[in-house]
Amino acid sequence: MSTQEHDTAEGASADPRKISVDVVVVGAGTSGCYAAATIANEGYDVAIVERKTEDEAGHIACGDALKGANDFPDAIPKSKIEPAFTNTEVDHGRFEIPQEDTILDIPVPGELAVIDRWEYGRLIIEGADEAGVEFYYDTVVQDVLQDDDGTATGIRGKRKGERVQFDADIVIDGAGSLSLLQDKVDFSDSTFDTNVSYSHFSSAYREVVEVEDPVEWSDALVFKPAKIAAGYVWYFPRTDTTINAGLGFQMSEEPMKLVEDLKEDLRNREEFQGAEVVDKLGAALPTRRPYDSATAPGYMAIGDAAAHVNPTTGGGIAGAAYAGSYAGEQAVIALEEGDVSEEMLWRYNQRVMDHFGGRYASLDVYNILSTAVDVDDLMGLIASMPGEKLAEALYSGTTSFGPLLLLQTAASSFGHWRQILNFYRVKQLADELLTHYERYPSRPSALAGWQDERDRIMDDIYELTGADPKY
Repeated sequence: MSTQEHDTAEGASADPRKISVDVVVVGAGTSGCYAAATIANEGYDVAIVERKTEDEAGHIACGDALKGANDFPDAIPKSKIEPAFTNTEVDHGRFEIPQEDTILDIPVPGELAVIDRWEYGRLIIEGADEAGVEFYYDTVVQDVLQDDDGTATGIRGKRKGERVQFDADIVIDGAGSLSLLQDKVDFSDSTFDTNVSYSHFSSAYREVVEVEDPVEWSDALVFKPAKIAAGYVWYFPRTDTTINAGLGFQMSEEPMKLVEDLKEDLRNREEFQGAEVVDKLGAALPTRRPYDSATAPGYMAIGDAAAHVNPTTGGGIAGAAYAGSYAGEQAVIALEEGDVSEEMLWRYNQRVMDHFGGRYASLDVYNILSTAVDVDDLMGLIASMPGEKLAEALYSGTTSFGPLLLLQTAASSFGHWRQILNFYRVKQLADELLTHYERYPSRPSALAGWQDERDRIMDDIYELTGADPKY
């Protein structure tokens, strides 16, 4: 299908301007750009619809830390985005735990980098443009179009005050956390995960700060607990004098109070005396397991719009890039087959779960644990754990924290043995959950049975941790 712009008929000014493409992607973030570039590289007509202006597109609130910097999809060549990598010397995490008067250095698996997120955003847009993607900025999506059988057939919205409609064989939702599109679609004839609530999301706020003298920890990602267990402060060095300082917290908390906590910490740190704030931005991000299914007939959700984010760290760039690529590749297959049914698109769900979805779901178990533990007890637990085991739990979703290490750690950490024992038990259930995700079904009709067994494991997790059910 070639791109066609249909002129509005004379006397029918109320009708929207219509644009026909093979695929319409909503959102010019990481997942959207990689999905669109993947499709355009195969010669199909694809449009990205973005609510921001062309000048502002790519400016997204982010911690700027990129894990897995060595491993990105090929749809946009890595060489294209490397100029945005401002610090490739970071090689570990630094946990500051004031409650225990401890600083814990932990290894972080995989290649790390800190990036200039706005520059990175510009570069991926440029990369998608070079692949042949058409961009429509200043466009606010208001509705998703569906056939009588529920198949998505396009979107409708406004562009610079003009009504506009994109007709497409496939709609890809890269509109970010709490995507408006998902409020507009009737998912009753699909498996698309609608078990989503505000409690599954966090708010994040960050400032880019210029300091006078180089910081001594320019090779580390610095984490520090907020005054509540469901939040943390970060300091990520873009360079040794440009720091991304931010915090993440559950939406149930008071945002302005927590932002003031960050500002208080900045005021009290010697290295930030006389610092200049050069940028401020906030956003919502998912801190939950990935959607059980992110497909419906003619429709796929990607990146933050499908909770493709590490729920313990908030990191989501690499996952979004791969989710976008997987969705793009499946879209191409569907277009070639002339079949946009959920069964045809389902392979996208499988690839996400095989690559990182199961791991993120098991990581969410530790997130659930943190909501049921006093912040001081949680910090005592973290301070008691060997650094490499903590790193495994935070990034891999599992850890080789066995019975012998359990006893050794408890013996050397008097006062925290109950928390350590509880962590060990939770770790066993997280491992069971990860194994179950390895059996993610190969067809939509088998999803309900798989969910029943997953929910049984989750019930055991809630009972053990004492946490309120999250889903």
